[in-house]
Amino acid sequence: MQQIILIHGADSFEKYDDFIFYLKSIEITNPFIPDQTKGWKENLQSDLGPDYAVATLKMPNKLNARYEEWKIWFEKCIPFVVDDIILAGHSMGGVFLAKYLSENIFPKKIKATFLIAPPFDFDSEFNRPLNEFALVKKLDLFEKQGGLIYFYFSKDDPIVSKEECKKYQSNLPSARVSIYKDKGHFWDDHFPELVKEIISIKD
Repeated sequence: MQQIILIHGADSFEKYDDFIFYLKSIEITNPFIPDQTKGWKENLQSDLGPDYAVATLKMPNKLNARYEEWKIWFEKCIPFVVDDIILAGHSMGGVFLAKYLSENIFPKKIKATFLIAPPFDFDSEFNRPLNEFALVKKLDLFEKQGGLIYFYFSKDDPIVSKEECKKYQSNLPSARVSIYKDKGHFWDDHFPELVKEIISIKD
């Protein structure tokens, strides 16, 4: 059984007042109407099939994420991981994995790391830095232990700019980078290109 850990995106604010302003200004849907939509992250397990076990981690406080809190929670899951794990992260989940694997020794062999629309050190949506999630160290350790490294970006992404893609390419020239024209911030119901790539590296 091929294990996959998938980490979702999030928001993060430098100042608590900024977070409060965000909460006051954001619009929500009617909470009494069930949400029937499923994104590709929710559909990944069924799209891959029974030979895969996908763990979508519920990271702490996705509305105002803190790197140290995510690090603690992520490390609690490591005892359940076996060798040849596949790691995947979307948006903030992607930069979290890049940062964690560039600063810490992962105790299991990683087969591949898939980062989907990860910022590097800047959030284009809010025109602000990524605070403690920002990548400040070289990514040599990530490159050494991350297995096959894949990046997915889209030219029409309203949150992660093409400049963030260039930063990753400069730091990880051996990584495989796919750039699309019309996937936005990768909120579609399914992600067949990712599914195909994961299946292609199966032993």
